[in-house]
Amino acid sequence: MKAVTVVYKPVGLLVGIAGGMLAGAVFSQVWKLVTHDDDAPDMLDEDRGWGEALAAAALHGAIFAVVKGVVNRAGASGVRRLTGSWPKG
Repeated sequence: MKAVTVVYKPVGLLVGIAGGMLAGAVFSQVWKLVTHDDDAPDMLDEDRGWGEALAAAALHGAIFAVVKGVVNRAGASGVRRLTGSWPKG
């Protein structure tokens, strides 16, 4: 059981990085779809208002959290299918 967790950690890290990149791409597409603007505001973007910048940050955070959860859960489920054991965090 402990060996499964040790092996899963580096794999989980790599999959997590890929998930973060996926979340960024999903956010960009959702932002374009919702606002019809190619560029999401940045907190340091002087030309954008507080509301728009905070809405972008909230949407980005929500998408990131969902993608991270899906990736982590799918990875753990895959490990269980392969090894019969659920990896511990």
